[in-house]
Amino acid sequence: MRILSAEEAGSSILRRRPLNEAMHSPEIEARNREMFGEPLTTEQAVARIIDDVKENGDDAIRRYARLLDGNALEAFEVTRSEIDEAAASLPSGLRDALETAAGRIRTFHARQPGGSWTHWDEEGGTGQIVRPLDRVGVYVPGGGAAYPSSLLMAVIPARVAGVREVVVVTPPGRDGAVPPAVLAAASVAGSDKVYRIGGAQAIAAMAHGTATVPRVDKIVGPGNVFVTLAKRLVYGIVDIDQLAGPTETLLIADETARPDLAAADLLAQAEHDTMASAILITPSSTLALSVQQAVEDQLTELDRADTIRSSLAQHGGIVLVSDLAAAAELANSYAPEHLCLLLADPWPLVDGIQNAGGIFVGEHSSEALGDYVTGPSHIMPTGGSARFHSPLSVRDFLKITSLFAVNEKAEKRLGPAAIRLAEAEGLSAHAMAIRRRLSKDRNED
Repeated sequence: MRILSAEEAGSSILRRRPLNEAMHSPEIEARNREMFGEPLTTEQAVARIIDDVKENGDDAIRRYARLLDGNALEAFEVTRSEIDEAAASLPSGLRDALETAAGRIRTFHARQPGGSWTHWDEEGGTGQIVRPLDRVGVYVPGGGAAYPSSLLMAVIPARVAGVREVVVVTPPGRDGAVPPAVLAAASVAGSDKVYRIGGAQAIAAMAHGTATVPRVDKIVGPGNVFVTLAKRLVYGIVDIDQLAGPTETLLIADETARPDLAAADLLAQAEHDTMASAILITPSSTLALSVQQAVEDQLTELDRADTIRSSLAQHGGIVLVSDLAAAAELANSYAPEHLCLLLADPWPLVDGIQNAGGIFVGEHSSEALGDYVTGPSHIMPTGGSARFHSPLSVRDFLKITSLFAVNEKAEKRLGPAAIRLAEAEGLSAHAMAIRRRLSKDRNED
């Protein structure tokens, strides 16, 4: 694992790439050519899939399931008996772990405020009516892997918010089956329906609705490049949570940090995929060398060593800085999805962090623990979007209606100012709508 100066890191591993740039690769475009028989960009391929599903519904979904995933599915919906059987088949320890995680996630999100309010005074009232969305779609990555935790982290906040119906889509394996752990998580979290559909076609189905898949109001959950682009293209037809890019972790550590734990955290991040970013920033050259060695030592023990090596070689590194203030400045500029503080006294640095999806305070608060059972959702902003975006929460599943209920006294006092503003904007009908009311009030007096 390379060790870099702050300047070197700024032009390499800490340099943000635009989402469009990150989503293009010769491998993806070659696959598009193979699948569609012509040289389509990823955006063009995704747009074609969305239009096809919009026009042809379930038939288009079946066609893309065969073409892209090698599945000859006729029925997309997972039956309730299949879900129940999957839940019953799980080892008791795994079932208990899902229940533990669900309980922690539910308790955390139940603490988030989000109620309606109205303020009344002598001029009437104003306020906000806060209501849950009616139907939400959750995308759970799958295909070659199982991510029951991602299902819990999305479905439970929606349930806490009061969403009436929560549907889940997830790509099945080559055998057409959804992993039992994912189906058990759907049961534990309270999902209403589960569909064995993945990719851009799943996003299109939830956005437009088909004979089988209901149209939703919002789509949440991470996915691959096709899923992310599909979410971007259907935004406006439905709401979305974010445009998720490759996952990332930034560690800030001082000389008191245990090198083996810092290395373990970096490796845990890098095993996601070859696009993942795992970066350590430290003012201690001694720690940097120790972590570098610990990474090599621990790699030999891990199943996904090839993926980890590729991830670290492309996107990982250790950055040496002058002090912790410089480390915090780099972190705020990078705006990581996960920020882990492995420091003797981490709390003073917390107040200086402005941009991060989640801050993991101290060596006991590992990101790996947070990915599963700490409580906050692990669906967090990536790609530097923590500058303006937030982790998935109850608020993502609520909508606000503003309430206007001023009385005659307020109309008389505020009307002249509104008329002047309307006239300044050249909107004479606006001004007249207010004048007529004021004139009517005077005549009645």
